[in-house]
Amino acid sequence: MRAVTNDQQLTAILAERIMRWRIAPNRFMMPGRGWKPAWRFQPTERLEDAFSLLDAAEPSHYCISGQDGMLTVRVVIAGGVGEACDTSRPRAITYAVARAVRLELDAYATPKTGADSR
Repeated sequence: MRAVTNDQQLTAILAERIMRWRIAPNRFMMPGRGWKPAWRFQPTERLEDAFSLLDAAEPSHYCISGQDGMLTVRVVIAGGVGEACDTSRPRAITYAVARAVRLELDAYATPKTGADSR
């Protein structure tokens, strides 16, 4: 798989893989013939959406900690481990989930882990 290059692309991939939604022009098609406008699901920007993504991913373990304005998130999903550190809570959660499901974010998402920001 090629590297994810922006948050919009990341959101679409996670909506398909984790939320199990289909992608349609400017919206997500949900089970039961429901749909949601694309602008209403922004896990890198909205904490509520990031936690919805985390819940849907059904992690076997996750840890969220913060220090000096930085939030570190570590997630274990189906044996995959993802970690992210960011000043934005939603972004840290979303990037950790994405890394746990083995998406390649390194092209645009820095710092990669909490260790990289120290």
